Amino acid sequence: MNLPVEFLDKSKTAFHACANAAGLLKENGFEELKENLKWNVKKGGKYFVTRNGSSLIAFKIGGENSFNIVASHSDSPCFKIKANPEIRSDNYEKLNVERYGGGIFYTWLDSPLTIAGRVIISRDNELIAKLFTSDHNFVIPSVAIHFNRTVNDGIKLNPQTDMSPVADILNGNAAGKNLAEELKKIADGGQIVDYDLYLVSATNPFYAGFCDELLCSPRIDNLTSAVSSLEALIAANPKEIAVCYIADNEEVGSGTKQGAASKFMRDVLKRIAKCLGKDNEFDEMLANSFIVSDDNAHAVHPNHPEFSDPTNKTLLGKGIVVKHHANFNYTTDALSSSILKGVWETNGVKYQDFYMRSDLPCGGTLGAISSSQVSVTSIDVGLPQLAMHSACETAAISDVGEGIKAVTAFYSVAFSSDGDGKITVL
Repeated sequence: MNLPVEFLDKSKTAFHACANAAGLLKENGFEELKENLKWNVKKGGKYFVTRNGSSLIAFKIGGENSFNIVASHSDSPCFKIKANPEIRSDNYEKLNVERYGGGIFYTWLDSPLTIAGRVIISRDNELIAKLFTSDHNFVIPSVAIHFNRTVNDGIKLNPQTDMSPVADILNGNAAGKNLAEELKKIADGGQIVDYDLYLVSATNPFYAGFCDELLCSPRIDNLTSAVSSLEALIAANPKEIAVCYIADNEEVGSGTKQGAASKFMRDVLKRIAKCLGKDNEFDEMLANSFIVSDDNAHAVHPNHPEFSDPTNKTLLGKGIVVKHHANFNYTTDALSSSILKGVWETNGVKYQDFYMRSDLPCGGTLGAISSSQVSVTSIDVGLPQLAMHSACETAAISDVGEGIKAVTAFYSVAFSSDGDGKITVL
């Protein structure tokens, strides 16, 4: 199994994605830094730092004049499990959940789900965060057509009443198993204080199509971009400072200490500049920098091509996508697009352009939010995919490889601005 597919399978929550990213970086010689300790970073070094156990910034220092940043996110729509989650009625035990992000609810019905996240344990006057993934599957059963004859005419699902997973039938649970009992397995003699646990899709990634050209998996948005940027950073030989930023909470607005609206990225970039003796030149470094917001894009739907723009059709298997929007839901402009397309053409990267239909609302990414914290030349790109925010999404496996190639090419160049709109690719 290749790395992107393995990463999708193992990274069931943002906490798991961050831990798996950190493990991959350590295996490849990156040194871990801590926000609350002094840094000693040097030219030629490679490092990473995490925040909240769910966001990560990694970087390689090839030069000292600018930053090449790729930003993606670690979270995906799912359901968060509330405290005191057990609901018991009519011989069933269900779990009380609330929605996280904007998922397609009906795709969660009748499919394998599991519980994953982090658990906070108190032991010896310490609070310890531990990753958790349940050994069990759960299910949200749909209502039989015999009770709802119009179900195929459309269904509206209520997150409080329709989306509770069945945890057990009560007369079959003689051992008294429940979530609290299962969490004790990882407490290691301590006391469970609280948790950030989620009901997530347990569907294993799989290939589809006669030639196995389609990749189907939970969390393609946006872990494919996250792992692509990691692979590219590990392989890159940057001329300047290559930065991989994997932010949490994009699906709920990024307004957290570990989200793109926080100062996390700006704080890290300033500390890098300070360590290199360039703290008085930080603004000049930013003026020569470039950020790629790498979040996925909508491909033309095979059964509903009418949802796509009539003259800019984004297709699976045709390469990475440059995303445009007149009201700047995406940060791309003609200059940033021209710069990156030139880099890609030089390196043989396939690309295509995405525009939303003019009569449909456009979603946003972390690009514009990141730019509010670090104002540099910016572009929005992404992997073309189908069924975005479904419990199981679809992409072309060839586009995943093209995404890695695209980011690697970006990390391998540097940019210089004359301050009047002229940018030179070095």
